[in-house]
Amino acid sequence: SVGDSIQPLAAHAASGLQAGLPFHASDGMSTDQRKATVPCASCGTLNRVRVDLLQNRPACGKCRQPLALDHPIAVTDSNFDRVIADSAVPIVVDFYADWCGPCHAMAPVLDEIARQNAGAAIIVKLDTDRSPNTSLRFGIRGIPTLIAFAGGREVAREVGAVPRPRVQHLIDQAWARARAG
Repeated sequence: SVGDSIQPLAAHAASGLQAGLPFHASDGMSTDQRKATVPCASCGTLNRVRVDLLQNRPACGKCRQPLALDHPIAVTDSNFDRVIADSAVPIVVDFYADWCGPCHAMAPVLDEIARQNAGAAIIVKLDTDRSPNTSLRFGIRGIPTLIAFAGGREVAREVGAVPRPRVQHLIDQAWARARAG
């Protein structure tokens, strides 16, 4: 199967990016294909970045603040569709709320996953209280809910607080789907 021929995404990202190189030549993606649109945490401006060049520390085109793609990135109803549609790498969305205890328990796991998969996947978070339209559109009935996207489409989801390996599996599923086209 497709998934059997793909190494886990964390290992895939680490093998190329920690050495200061883009992905393996066998990843099937050209440099132009490894772009994503992400909001700036400081000013909210959407920025198109090459995720394979994170070692160059990309900055916001408007306010010049660093774009930290190795941490979960906040998205809203107003920018969600663009962020999901414009990403050439898998995205995992954490649908959460500030008052949710299990959501708080997931935060360190998602921070770690974002760091380990930097340049190969993007972790974003959407506050369900502040962005109810997107939450309704995706039928979010329990939080935290994690949804993996590849090519702008949902490929997998988990509801509730889950252990780190299950979050990584979501990313691996999205990566397999992205490779399969």
